[in-house]
Amino acid sequence: MQRWGPGLIVLGGLLAYINSFSVPFVFDDVPTILENAAIRQLWPLSEVLWPPPAAGGLTLSGRPVFALTLALNYAISGEAVWSYHAVNLLIHVMAGLVLGGLVRRTWIRVKPDASAGLPALAVALIWTLHPLQTESVTYIVQRAECLAGLFYLLTLYSFTRAVAVPHAGGWWVLMLLSCALGMGTKEVMVTAPVMVWFYDRTFVAGSFAGALRQRAWIYAGLAATWLLLLVLIASTGGNRGGTVGFNVGVTLWAYALTQFEAMTRYVGLAVWPRPLVFEYGTFWVTRAGEVLPWVAGVVLLLVATLVGLWRRSALGFAGVWFFGMLAPTSLTPGTIQMIVEHRMYLALVAVIALGVVGAVVCLGRWSGWVLAAVALASGVMTNLRNADYRDETALWGDTVAKRPGNAIALTNLGRAFQRLGRMDEAILFYERATVLNPRSVEARFNLGLALAHGGRWGEAIGAYKNAQEVAPGRAEIGIALGQALAGLGRIDDAAVELAAASLLAPQAVAPWLELGKIFLEAGRLAEAVVALERARILAPGQAEVHYQLGNVLAQTDRLPEALAHYETAVRLRPDYTESRVNWGNCLLQLSRLPEAVGQYEAVLRLQPDHPDAHHNLGMVFLNTGRPAEAVAQFEAALRARPDFPSARARWLEAQAAAQVR
Repeated sequence: MQRWGPGLIVLGGLLAYINSFSVPFVFDDVPTILENAAIRQLWPLSEVLWPPPAAGGLTLSGRPVFALTLALNYAISGEAVWSYHAVNLLIHVMAGLVLGGLVRRTWIRVKPDASAGLPALAVALIWTLHPLQTESVTYIVQRAECLAGLFYLLTLYSFTRAVAVPHAGGWWVLMLLSCALGMGTKEVMVTAPVMVWFYDRTFVAGSFAGALRQRAWIYAGLAATWLLLLVLIASTGGNRGGTVGFNVGVTLWAYALTQFEAMTRYVGLAVWPRPLVFEYGTFWVTRAGEVLPWVAGVVLLLVATLVGLWRRSALGFAGVWFFGMLAPTSLTPGTIQMIVEHRMYLALVAVIALGVVGAVVCLGRWSGWVLAAVALASGVMTNLRNADYRDETALWGDTVAKRPGNAIALTNLGRAFQRLGRMDEAILFYERATVLNPRSVEARFNLGLALAHGGRWGEAIGAYKNAQEVAPGRAEIGIALGQALAGLGRIDDAAVELAAASLLAPQAVAPWLELGKIFLEAGRLAEAVVALERARILAPGQAEVHYQLGNVLAQTDRLPEALAHYETAVRLRPDYTESRVNWGNCLLQLSRLPEAVGQYEAVLRLQPDHPDAHHNLGMVFLNTGRPAEAVAQFEAALRARPDFPSARARWLEAQAAAQVR
C-alpha cells in the first residue's frame, strides 16, 4: 500500500473516469450551477456560503463548503464542465488514498502479525474504481457526497493517527477540523462523531465507557460540530424546502418501508453492479406485506451486526458502518427519492472490506490475483457506465429503458428532446409521464410548453390548467398560461393570469415583462409602457426589459427615450444584436446616419449574417446615393433570409439605380 498503492489508485481513477470530463451538466446541475447567480463571484464570501434557496436550488442550501467549491470552479472555467469533473475526480481519488491508509492501520490493529499492504490496497482500489460510485463522481452536484465522504474518512484516519502516538495535537486538530468541514458539506456527516466512538470501542479502547473516559474532551469537540450542523439545517427551514424531514407530510413508517428494498438493492449492486439506474423514481409502500421479500436480507444483516457488536469484532463495526452511513437518509422521510445510488458512496466500504477479507482468508496467496481482476473489471465497468452520461438523451433514455414506469425519468427525457427541438418526441414522453403520474406538475407544465412551441395553444392551456390544479402557487405556470392565452388572442384573460402570477412572486420581473410584450404585440402601447416600467423598477439591470421599453417608446414616437433604453440594453449585454439593430433604426429616423451605420456594422461584426442589419445598412446606402454598396448589402440579406420580400424589392431598386449611374 505504501509503495505502489497511491500510484495505482491515482492512475486507476484517472483511467476509469477519463471519459467523464466532457459529460455535460444534467438534472440538478442546471439550477445549482448554470442558473445559480450566487456562485458566479467569490466576494462577498457571505453570499457564496449562504445563498438564498432560490439562488442555487435546494442542493446548495445549508452546505457552505460545497457551495464554495462550486464558486471556485466557476471562477476557473465558468460554464465549461472540465474543471468541475476534474475537482470531483480529485476529491474521489483523495478519498480513496485516505481510505487505504485507514484500512491499513485498522488491519494492523486487528492482525499485527499479518501484512496489511494487500488488503488495504485492494479495499481502496476496488472502492475507488467500483461502478456504483459513478453517480457520486460523474454527476457533478453529487460532489457533496464525495466531499463529505472525504471529510468523513479524514476524521477517522486522523483519529487512528492520533491514538498511535503520545503527543498528537496536530492530528486531533485535523480530526475536529475535518468533522466540522464535513458538517458544512452535507448532512450525512451527522453520524461521524458516533462512528469514531464505535471505532474507538472496537479497535482501541475496548469499551464505550473506556473510550469516553480516555478521550472525553475529544468527544466533546466532535459533539460540538453537531451545533454547526443544526444551524445549517435550520437555515434551510429544517426540511430542505419541504422535501426532507419529519414535517413534510410523509410519515416515518411509510418512508421507512421503502428503505428495505433500497438497502437490499444497494447490497446487490455492491456485489454485482448491474443495472445501474440514474433515477429510480418516487414510489410508496402502501402495505407492510409488500416489503416482506426485502425484509429478510436486511434483518439478517442487522442480526449479524448486533452479534458482531456484542463480540466486539470487526464484523460488528462493518455492520455499524453500513447502517450508519445509510441511517441519515433511510430514517429521515423524503418526498422525492427513495433509492439513490450515491447514498452508497461510503457504505460501499463495508461491503468491499468484508469481500476483501473473505478473499484473503479463503484464497490465500491467490487472493491478490483475484482482487486485481475485480479491480480491473470495476474500472472497465465504470468507464462504460460513464458513457451513459455523454448527453441528456442518452442518460435519460438509459434510465427509462431500465425503469419504464418512472414518471420523473420520462419527464426529463421529454425535456432533453425538447431542448433539441424534437417536440413530437418530447410531447410523447410527457404524455406517458402524466398517465403514470397524473399529479406530476413538471410533466404537465413541460407538456404545455412543448404544445405551445408548436402553436397548439388550446391544448397547452389545458396542460397548464391541469398543472395549476396540482400546484396553484407556482408563478411560472401562470406566466406560461398567460402567454398561451395571448397566443389565442385572449389578451384580457392573459393579463389576469399574469397579474395573478405577479402576486405569487412579487419580486419577479417575468410577469410584468411578459405582460408588456403581450400588450406591445396587441398594439395597446400605453398599457405596455406601464407594465414594462414596473418590470424596469423590479429589474433595472435586465437588458430585455430596456429593449422592450425601447420598442414601445419607438412606436409612440418618443425616439430619444427609446434610444436611451436601447443603449442601456447594449451596455448591459454588448452582444444584444436586436437591440443594436433597433438602436440603429432610431438613429436613422432621427437622421443621424453615421451613428446608425456604426450600429449596423457593430451588429455585423457580432453576427455577419444578420439579415435585418444588412437590409437596413443597404437602405442607408441606397438613400445616400451609394447603390452599388446597397446591392451588396441586400444580396447578403437575401442569402441570410431568402424569403425577405423587402430586401428583394430594394435589391431590384438598387440594381436599377446602379445601372443608371
